[in-house]
Amino acid sequence: MAAQVVIPGQPLYTPPTGSVASFRAGTGTYARGGTIYASLRGSCSREGGIISVLGKDDQQSIPEPNSTVIGTITRITRQAATLSLLTVDGKPCRPDFVGVIRAQDVRQTAKDSVKIWSCFRPGDVVRAKVISLGDSRSYFLSTAQNSLGVLFAVSGTTGATLEAVSWEEMRDPSSGELEGRKVAGPE
Repeated sequence: MAAQVVIPGQPLYTPPTGSVASFRAGTGTYARGGTIYASLRGSCSREGGIISVLGKDDQQSIPEPNSTVIGTITRITRQAATLSLLTVDGKPCRPDFVGVIRAQDVRQTAKDSVKIWSCFRPGDVVRAKVISLGDSRSYFLSTAQNSLGVLFAVSGTTGATLEAVSWEEMRDPSSGELEGRKVAGPE
């Protein structure tokens, strides 16, 4: 059964008169008088004879090694770019997850010559892969695959949306000016 959005107090299941209940109350639900009700707003699911409601916090993903994440660059230093993560494997995540792309994790080759400023800029939307849980404040990310890198960027001079012209450059369509980026290829 496809998940449906329910609200607190909404009846989810009432057994037919004179029959034995075929479902039990699970997470996010409660039973009263034989009827199962939602106790929070979220997605209702019926699996294995249990009716559950997953709230917003239960539906959000947590980054793990090898997860693909999308985030916005918030800060650039000489050694790394910091991202505020938006999604994990296509599902939204809490806004407090932070990722770091270190210079050595930007490309597969020529790792020593990478200059972070020529690959990313604040405001860029980036697809990356989680390589480790990092430290207590952030996850370590990598863009060292062709499908990983900048998905969306805005020109620093005109504010126009940039278009990819190669793996290393994006162009401002209004001025023709080129800007360096580590561009993501198609998946």
